[in-house]
Amino acid sequence: MAKFELKLPKMGESVAEATITSWLKDVGETIEADEAVLEIATDKVDSEVPSEVDGVLVEKLFDIDDVVQVGQTIAVIETEGGDTVEVKAPAAEAPKAEAVKEVAEVAQTVTAAKEAVAPIASTGERFYSPLVKNIAKQEGISQTELDTIAGSGKDGRVTKNDIKAYLESRSSAPKTETVVSKPAATAKPVEKKAAPIVASGDDEIVEMSRMGKLVAKHMVDSVQTSAHVQSFIEADVTNIWNWRKKHKDNFKKREGENLTFTPIFMEAVAKALRDFPLMNISVQGDSIVKKKNINLGMAAALPDGNLIVPVIKDADQLNLLGMAKKVNDLANRARVGKLNPDDIQDGTYTVTNVGTFGSIMGTPIINQPQVGILALGAIRKVPAVIETPEGDFIGIRYRMFLSHSYDHRVVNGALGGQFVKAVKDYLESWDMDREI
Repeated sequence: MAKFELKLPKMGESVAEATITSWLKDVGETIEADEAVLEIATDKVDSEVPSEVDGVLVEKLFDIDDVVQVGQTIAVIETEGGDTVEVKAPAAEAPKAEAVKEVAEVAQTVTAAKEAVAPIASTGERFYSPLVKNIAKQEGISQTELDTIAGSGKDGRVTKNDIKAYLESRSSAPKTETVVSKPAATAKPVEKKAAPIVASGDDEIVEMSRMGKLVAKHMVDSVQTSAHVQSFIEADVTNIWNWRKKHKDNFKKREGENLTFTPIFMEAVAKALRDFPLMNISVQGDSIVKKKNINLGMAAALPDGNLIVPVIKDADQLNLLGMAKKVNDLANRARVGKLNPDDIQDGTYTVTNVGTFGSIMGTPIINQPQVGILALGAIRKVPAVIETPEGDFIGIRYRMFLSHSYDHRVVNGALGGQFVKAVKDYLESWDMDREI
């Protein structure tokens, strides 16, 4: 019998750790190759970790809510045949005399600070991982001080990045010299408490999901960061409506999937971004970063009511068929929770279809650190004035509103209006003879 080490796989360049949310297999259960063993959650997306081999789960190295680093062994699976591979920590090398001396000197300099700090412990309201506790002890952060740090992890958990950001902000504060004759009592920081929940006897109180909390924070941060302003324009999409009606059945038979309006709209947005590259940027402090690639975010509703934004990479390089297949693939995997972390990263501009729910227009919130987002309203059959060489007349047309929200810190009204006008022009100039 051999033992296979199941490791936490890499989940994108910016994802270094994940929290175990549930074990799908128990010790002693048989596992098939590609079968999910456990579920994990990152600050980007939830996903499953499958087994790479057939075998029996013999050991779990982490519990639910434990934080695991990418590349760490999380479970041991026993397989048929081969040599047994024991999972052991790397043997520690004998410490060198120089290293021992150096460690002793460093230890002396921090002993006083460590003795002044009480041991860090998780409370009934907050959980602290061993890594966070260790950093707090090394940096001389007390339990009371740690409790005041805002956490961005699951259920408000303080992550490694949270405590590092706190230390950076603390170190950048103006330093003052203080003469201390004896240990002084430390004033207890004012703790920010959540507002009490007000509800009547018949009301039901439901805690927000982890995803819901992340979305809520992201939306509030965006409003506090960007100066939101909107431009609206109405587009005549009669030609697109008739063209899709003509081709959708053949497309379904040939490709085995639906031809929706979304890839058509995404193609128009990608073309407009190529014409107006200053909409395809991000803001970092006082600097503007011009993005080389046009990566379109596509806001999608999840079954639980939350939103997720999968990204179509290099959207301007795709033809309409490629765009349609990419849109369908991302939308289908989003609905069943099968998106990978890479699928929702590196977006440079976002499109959201509020018309799906019957809205004719909306004022969407920018997906940071982008500077613009376009809302597509419902397509309506309305009477409209049609201009012809023979004169104007009233006809039935298919029309929709485009709502463009943009960051007024870096995008003025002229650019924001010209961009959405370009999208309208691409939609209205649709070629009825185009093939797909």
